[in-house]
Amino acid sequence: MKRIITVQDISCVGKCSLTVALPIISAMGVEAAILPTAVLSTHTAFKGFTFRDLTSDIEPMCAHWQTEKIAFDAIYTGYLGSFEQLALMEKMFSDFGKKHTLVFVDPCMADNGNLYYGFTQEFAFAMAKLAGKADVIVPNLTEASFMLGVPYKKAGEYDEAYIKDMLKKLAALGAQRVVLKGVEFTREQETVKNATGKIGIMSYDAATGTFSHYFHEKLATSFHGTGDIFASVCVGALMRGWTLEKSYALAADYVVESIKATVSHKDYNWYGVDFETVMPYLVKRLEAAE
Repeated sequence: MKRIITVQDISCVGKCSLTVALPIISAMGVEAAILPTAVLSTHTAFKGFTFRDLTSDIEPMCAHWQTEKIAFDAIYTGYLGSFEQLALMEKMFSDFGKKHTLVFVDPCMADNGNLYYGFTQEFAFAMAKLAGKADVIVPNLTEASFMLGVPYKKAGEYDEAYIKDMLKKLAALGAQRVVLKGVEFTREQETVKNATGKIGIMSYDAATGTFSHYFHEKLATSFHGTGDIFASVCVGALMRGWTLEKSYALAADYVVESIKATVSHKDYNWYGVDFETVMPYLVKRLEAAE
């Protein structure tokens, strides 16, 4: 069985970060080891949440794993809350990133044109440096813009040529494969077949110089934690031997199904999606392909 170590916080209530990654990766038939960076009572969309920083525990945990000769098939980082944690992840990539270890970075720090609370442009550039040491990165358009230091453009303000240029610039940071989330085109801009009225992913493989894409239904609502779900499914599928293209398509579809399941309830949760109820869908997709 493949083993993923996922590094991010634990938001005890809120369906994001490790409380999403752990069950999803496990359900996909992949061992999920965790390295918690902090413990929060809830995610940050709640008011008055508690926060305990675990940065000082990261090095001792990693040192123990090295003593025990524990290895990982993939290192998957999510939300990292400080420059110190970024530096510790660089060291972890070096210490545990063996020849066949996949390094997968989800640069969780921004959305909808804005950085999350407490982050700065300087932090985004530091995140870009960490992303450059990964094999696969999965930023959204906002995160990509901040990592590159360019103004954020919303749908209707960019075309396919702009997205492809952005993908190449992200790859130039060092990551071989880049998956860019939240791409959408207007009818006037569409050159990708059947993309109008949809939202999706465009990706770039620096080794082959090839682009790929996947567009899906755009829903009228959004929820906290769906990026964590996407990243967890994507890295889990990669560990199952799926191609990157099939992995991010499955991840996107699962997010859509999770949102649909959530809003099907009259009084649905505002703080996260019902990914649990559609987990059989995820498992069936995996079984059908193998």
